[in-house]
Amino acid sequence: MKKQAVIYRMVMEKHICPYGLKSLDLLKRQGFKVEDNWLTTRDETDNFKAEYGIRTTPQTFIDGKRIGGYDDLKKHFGKSEKADDSTSYAPVIAIFAVTFLMALGASHLLTGDLFTGRTIELFVAFSMCVLAIQKLQDLEAFSLQFLGYDLLAQRYVPYSKIYPFAEAFVGIGMVAMIATPLVALVALVIGSIGAASVYRAVYVQKRELKCACVGGNSKVPLGFVSLTENLMMVGMALWMLLLR
Repeated sequence: MKKQAVIYRMVMEKHICPYGLKSLDLLKRQGFKVEDNWLTTRDETDNFKAEYGIRTTPQTFIDGKRIGGYDDLKKHFGKSEKADDSTSYAPVIAIFAVTFLMALGASHLLTGDLFTGRTIELFVAFSMCVLAIQKLQDLEAFSLQFLGYDLLAQRYVPYSKIYPFAEAFVGIGMVAMIATPLVALVALVIGSIGAASVYRAVYVQKRELKCACVGGNSKVPLGFVSLTENLMMVGMALWMLLLR
């Protein structure tokens, strides 16, 4: 016989509580048969909160004992919760994985082969474009985080807002392979400054910072990944200048 749980969650015409859905899904994945009670009006929700002396919904009950909301339910099942200031490489892994697959797809479209010399070029180019988009979503937040370590931005503050546009220019130029000398020069300059900045902050000053590579307020640690992003630009710039 399945374990029993009771949940009360908001399901209204214009609002379905996402934490209620998460709680319901978690209970089912833990093998519970769930009695799913909907709170369909604001008055019904307020009355429910007043009855149990609580401030939020959803609320889950197991064996007649109130467990609480979604976070409480996760703790009840021993699900770890990352701290708000924890670091994560998930954003860059997602970006580089998708852009590499995009490069394979584009290479197949252009040449009929999945992996060619152009595949690496497209991978770097697509990566620069997506990373630029991440930064441009909140230019001010990126600027504040970038100023914490970039050598040129610390001397010329407007560069902290110019950089994402320059990176987008480089990425698009690499995709199209037009204005090659200019694109390569911009990539070489911003990539070299970026690499030097990261190396100084991480490996010389031994500072523990978050990287602005995927935009402001990111949880990606400044270090190897950030250095790789800049070295990719430098490498691609030299390739464009010397071999194409």
